[in-house]
Amino acid sequence: MGTPTGFDWTQRTDGSVVITHHGAVATVLRGRRAQDFVDDAESGDEQELMARVTGNYKHGNERTAKNHPRNR
Repeated sequence: MGTPTGFDWTQRTDGSVVITHHGAVATVLRGRRAQDFVDDAESGDEQELMARVTGNYKHGNERTAKNHPRNR
């Protein structure tokens, strides 16, 4: 638990990058951000990188949710 999964990405012919999460489009990167993403994805952990780029990463309430009576 805690490791992001379910992300995938494809690069279009126009240079933009489409990032999907479980098959649904999460974001589209264009221009310099797309090129930077491709460079970083080829040299690191793609799943974590895509989670950060899409904003689906560490919302700040993890500790609070973990300690809630419903989750014990």
